[in-house]
Amino acid sequence: MYLNIRIYGLMSTTALPSLLDSLSALADPTRCRMLLLIEGHELTVSELCEVLQSPQSTVSRHLKTLADAGWVVSRRDGTSRYYSLSLEGGGAHRELWTLTREQIGGGAGAAQDARRLEAVLAARRETSQRFFASSADQWDRLREELFGREFSMRALLGLLPRDWIVADLGCGTGSTLTVLAPFVRSVIGVDASEEMLSAARARVADLPNVELRRGMLESLPLGDAEVDAAMLMLVLHHLASPARAIAEAARALGPDGRIVIVDMTPHDREEYRQQMGHVWLGFSEDQMRRWLVQAGFDDIRFNQLPAAAGVRGPALFAVSATHRQRTTDNQQLTTEN
Repeated sequence: MYLNIRIYGLMSTTALPSLLDSLSALADPTRCRMLLLIEGHELTVSELCEVLQSPQSTVSRHLKTLADAGWVVSRRDGTSRYYSLSLEGGGAHRELWTLTREQIGGGAGAAQDARRLEAVLAARRETSQRFFASSADQWDRLREELFGREFSMRALLGLLPRDWIVADLGCGTGSTLTVLAPFVRSVIGVDASEEMLSAARARVADLPNVELRRGMLESLPLGDAEVDAAMLMLVLHHLASPARAIAEAARALGPDGRIVIVDMTPHDREEYRQQMGHVWLGFSEDQMRRWLVQAGFDDIRFNQLPAAAGVRGPALFAVSATHRQRTTDNQQLTTEN
């Protein structure tokens, strides 16, 4: 009687033909068991045949009836098609399925189906496990051949807060701008070279959330607390006053703003001064920590980066820190190098 009352309530608030179609589709116990199976897992026809112990023609016929009544959706994955429960028919549709699940979920048939379903899922897992058991020693090479080296590092940018404004200080030709832009609200690229900015403009022309500004990194064209994060990628060694650039980055950062610096560890490549305009031959960890602390940063993390195969340049480091306070001793910052 309770079930009848609940169904009557649904009929009073739902288009009658649609509800009758849904009820008709649920009239067959096998179709109800099928929906229970695909509520939590996408399954193929052959997998449903195995679980329900029914021939393919029967399973396919039931799926068509359920799909016509709006209970089932499917998607193609390669040569396979996977079926899943659809509850897009609104609140009454969901309520009707809740009633149905209550009636069939605790039965002996559902329990047997669940055990056979676990065997089907175990077979899926075994396929992957067999592959990895035989391929562990060559997995890194295979993955690199299929997808390249950078995809995982780029994907990790998805951890950035979506509403951040990020400044790429010393953006050069804009290669980092294009990597950052899809993951944050906006990116501001700053560089002192008009030639570099011209190349960057061409590169980011189709990215509406990228802005380019010309200016010195020791006197940034950024307002106080304008950005949430600042990056200096292989740029400090070109600057007359690296400490001043770090202090300027601190000024432009909002509360708890983050800074990331990548540069070279100390080296003896004196020819870099003449060939590539380097002012400094790398920086030590102590030097970086001192400048960051003086600029009001804490939570400083310094890591030497592993060298990529075949590269010829000096070793690199990455240092990150959080800006907690405003400094008032700018004179000391500008005189330390």
